[in-house]
Amino acid sequence: MVPMPTSSRPHSRDGGLPRGGTPAAAPAAPLEHYAPLARLAYLTLPPALGRHRRVLTAHTAAQRALPAARERRRLRVPAQRAAAVREPETDVGLDELRVRVLRSALRHAGAARRVPGWLQAGRGLPVVLGLRMATAAGGADELSVERSLARLSAPERAAFALLTVEGLDPARTRDLLERAGVKEPGAALRRAEGVAAAVPEAEALLRSGEFDPTAVQLRPTDLVRRRRRRRVAAALAAAVVVGAVGAGSAILPGDGGGRGGAGAAGAAGVPAALLDPGRLVQAPPEAWADTARVDFTAWPARGGLTGDDALLGRALSAWAAPAPDVGLTGTPGTSAAPPAAPPRLLYAGEVSGAAVVLLYEGERLVRYAESADGSDAPPALDVARVDDADVTTAAAVAVSRGRDGVRYLLAPWVDETATRDLLRPDEPARDLGVADDGVTDPVPASPAEGCDAWPALRLRSSARIVEDHSFLVTDLGDLTPVHLTYTPPPGEGAPARQPREATSGPALAGWARSACRLDGWRGEGVRAVNNWVFAQQELPEDAGRADWVCSRAGTWRGPGRVLVQLQPPARSAATPGRVVAAESDGEDSAACSRFGRHVLASTDWRAPSGRWYLLAAGSRDVRGIEATGDVEATAAGPTLAKRAEKGVRARVTGRIEGGGSLATGR
Repeated sequence: MVPMPTSSRPHSRDGGLPRGGTPAAAPAAPLEHYAPLARLAYLTLPPALGRHRRVLTAHTAAQRALPAARERRRLRVPAQRAAAVREPETDVGLDELRVRVLRSALRHAGAARRVPGWLQAGRGLPVVLGLRMATAAGGADELSVERSLARLSAPERAAFALLTVEGLDPARTRDLLERAGVKEPGAALRRAEGVAAAVPEAEALLRSGEFDPTAVQLRPTDLVRRRRRRRVAAALAAAVVVGAVGAGSAILPGDGGGRGGAGAAGAAGVPAALLDPGRLVQAPPEAWADTARVDFTAWPARGGLTGDDALLGRALSAWAAPAPDVGLTGTPGTSAAPPAAPPRLLYAGEVSGAAVVLLYEGERLVRYAESADGSDAPPALDVARVDDADVTTAAAVAVSRGRDGVRYLLAPWVDETATRDLLRPDEPARDLGVADDGVTDPVPASPAEGCDAWPALRLRSSARIVEDHSFLVTDLGDLTPVHLTYTPPPGEGAPARQPREATSGPALAGWARSACRLDGWRGEGVRAVNNWVFAQQELPEDAGRADWVCSRAGTWRGPGRVLVQLQPPARSAATPGRVVAAESDGEDSAACSRFGRHVLASTDWRAPSGRWYLLAAGSRDVRGIEATGDVEATAAGPTLAKRAEKGVRARVTGRIEGGGSLATGR
């Protein structure tokens, strides 16, 4: 843990800053409130920003809210004409600082909805090179609160933070929201009060390390990319010196790798063959129908600009040595180093007002986009891992993101395309239009805030590749959508079930209650997510049957993320399950994969009568469960239910057939 500079003095909620009797006290007073202000900004910002940008943006809001040093010096000078010694005037009041922070955080939250991430990067944020920041990982309760925050709007999150963490009354909260520019503070306040009432322990949870941007964990970014950039920078500096001394010529803006030209200087040290559009590899148009390798290598080059060598040259130069104006983004664990050999051209065309080039190099997919109308908007370069892609994970690529939604370029083997709302499993899929070059009509993006709908693509592969089947993919903000699968519950005497396509009735019903949980894996380079119903349990008091579901997100780089939910009967088909366990960010686990088929989970549960129970369930090979601690209970099978108090603390142990055991604690 690397703490940021903060004061250890207690945070005052009286709305004003302490008065200091000495000149040194005045500048220290605002700093005393730095940590609470940063936390207020962090809670107001959308979780979809990602932890790194959310931490930096929270610090930006807090730093800009504090009075400038010159202002502090002016305020702390006592009046010279007074006969008696007077205290220095108080700095800006705490409520005013809160308003400043909220204005900044709400402005950033609005920009996150309107402006693509690659255009937001670095807008006035503190500069952090070579490191990624993240708040401390919490447990299942903190994760549940984070999910609740994600479903609120930015004004509602601000109201929630003021009510809970800041401990303000509703009238004062509404006043601060009005002063911060919230158009409907009353509606935001009512929604926040409802959520606060449903989470009575919210204040304690929001004061935990998971929501503290002043105590963060640091980890390096892509070390390979950083070493390559240092080499390119050194080579570029040498080229500038040689050119300036030997030829006496001026170095002009636009002579590098931007829109102005092919960028030989910007691509210093890169073999000329990698910058030559004529060397791009292209698959024959019908290669996909007669190959044993159905992946990106079988995609033909499509689009109306495949013959535009100038555009292709700019795309290659931007990849080889990105100019300063190129917005470079990549999924975690992906190197942006130049290709080792000429890449494959998959697409070059105009989409939603942008000229887009899609390139593929064995393990990586690159999308280059620049304005097609001659505007000065900077180009963007997105890099993603796609190694070992297959029929489903190489079926679509996001070529455009805009206000109207996401447009995908479909694989040549996709015969049928439709959309469906995962939160409405009983509604039929709707046909989706596809242009002659394989680009779809816009599909609504998955929600970054709230979860009233969750769009997914239903694709059917061609019978020409003997893989004639339907499958679902959905957007999580990366170049390639995520493949969704489903593993049904264990059957009596049946062998272990295997993941299958999430297109059946039970699969769609399960995903209706899990789809909103996908937002926590946005932008993480997720390749596929499987919903595994590892146990079913008859609930006490004849409350129906509950599903225990383990959702595992597998990433392109290998590590997986795991989320365990209890899904009891609910009035709505889209009621999210209760998260009872989750792997922390940065950790890898075999749980719920083919290498981790033994699962045990427990939680407290409230029956319709109001009584509380301890519930526990294990996967198919769990032959007995024992609970010790606040409650003592045993069960001979894979499930256990025992009357207990809310928040019961117990150690639950499961006995595995053939030897061994699993344990979980509450």
